[in-house]
Amino acid sequence: MDFQLMLDSIGPLFRAIPNTLMLTVTSVMIGFVIAVPMALLRMSKSFVLSKISAGYVYFFRSTPLLVQIFLIYYGSGQFRSELEAVNLWQYFREPWFCAILTLSLNTGAYVCEIIRGGILSVAQGQWEAAQVLGLSRFDQFKDVIFPQAFRQALPAYGNEVIIMVKASSLASTITILELTGIAEKLIAETYQPLEIFIVAGSFYLMLNFIITQMISFGERRLNRHMARNS
Repeated sequence: MDFQLMLDSIGPLFRAIPNTLMLTVTSVMIGFVIAVPMALLRMSKSFVLSKISAGYVYFFRSTPLLVQIFLIYYGSGQFRSELEAVNLWQYFREPWFCAILTLSLNTGAYVCEIIRGGILSVAQGQWEAAQVLGLSRFDQFKDVIFPQAFRQALPAYGNEVIIMVKASSLASTITILELTGIAEKLIAETYQPLEIFIVAGSFYLMLNFIITQMISFGERRLNRHMARNS
């Protein structure tokens, strides 16, 4: 075990953490924006809208994330002329855009089901109470239903965020130098994968530990009224 190599690799790998966080945070935020309306469409009484959302969820949950990244990054090149015609090729030729797009669509599908489960867990009486208050349908959802649904969904949502931290490592397959990408670069230079991956894995453990603590803090804050009543 080359401990000096492990010490030397800490700096380059640490400097790659912002890229990992940028991929993760951006994708999680965009994925959440996608997931909420998709969850509502999934519960829609419209057969067409419901099936569109279900198809989206089924595709992204049933195919490997790596395949999705390759389809968008390499596959978009097959439609270069069409993308140029609508001024989109300038985005699809960039690995960062393709990685964030794929990660966002992927996590959006999973979070869609998490949020849908949270909404379904809200008691029917809460819907009826919101109607009695005379709120509009949008305000009923925004002020009464969604906060309760999100509280129920937060543990599962936290797990999805942790999964996305790990999933961001696949962006290294399309030349993005995030944590895993830098680790692979160092391995190519040193031919000592064990030491490099131990350090890289330690950074992933650290990131996910911090995220776990943040999610736990959020759960305690959202459920503090239940602690007072117990």
